[in-house]
Amino acid sequence: MAAKKVLIVYAHQSSGSFNAAAKNAAVEVLTAQGCIVEVSDLYAMDFNATATAEDIKGEVMNADNFCYLEESKLAWEQGKLSDDITKEQSKLTEADLIIFQFPMYWFSVPAILKGWIDRVLTNGFAFSKDKRYSQGVFQDKKAMLSFTTGSIESMFSPTGINGDMNVTLWPLQNGIFHYCGFQVLAPQIFWAPSAAAVEDRKSMLESWCTRLQGLLEEKPLSFVPLDCFDEAVFQLKPAVHEKHAGEEFGLTVGIHLNKPLPPHSQMKAGC
Repeated sequence: MAAKKVLIVYAHQSSGSFNAAAKNAAVEVLTAQGCIVEVSDLYAMDFNATATAEDIKGEVMNADNFCYLEESKLAWEQGKLSDDITKEQSKLTEADLIIFQFPMYWFSVPAILKGWIDRVLTNGFAFSKDKRYSQGVFQDKKAMLSFTTGSIESMFSPTGINGDMNVTLWPLQNGIFHYCGFQVLAPQIFWAPSAAAVEDRKSMLESWCTRLQGLLEEKPLSFVPLDCFDEAVFQLKPAVHEKHAGEEFGLTVGIHLNKPLPPHSQMKAGC
């Protein structure tokens, strides 16, 4: 059996950070299991986070009304995307699992990582009108978030001041990864390591190393399949809606049917 390939897209400036330690742990444990691990260290690469016409070699289709969505699709089809983008796309194509390691900034990812997402997951390469969500391009790949927070766990609860972490994760895990077809593994969240005691930080890393031992065999989070929606306006089919009418919780964080949100559905598989 061919060795599994793992791509870690890493976004932190400091080699002495907790994020660096989490990244290094993943490299060490997965490599020891026989995986081929590659790291895209975005800050070390000085990765360009801005999606512009400069991402396209040669003339663009419409310079007066430039549309990145359409121009990047055409450039991908014609082999005219910039070299830094195609290099990252090649890494992604080869990978069986992609781990995004980063510190949470403003309830989302750092700008340099958002730029990687914007520029690498281009129209055509990562998604199309016919290939998205459960029928997406990357159905055979797994992806996951691994990140640190600045706030303690209780602050990201349904009664906490930051709100439910499941809601925070929905745009990233559904709107990006699931949209592109990835099987989305439960996130690895390191709660406020900067405020934790040394022993607690050590325990966080030990738990991560333990999880890494079986990471490739984990079941993904659950999302509503594309065929549960009609093809005209992409509303939930009446039969599906009726089937779940008597359920206590909604289907997902976003497709909640005006019911209470399903607990932990963006944080634990099987919820």
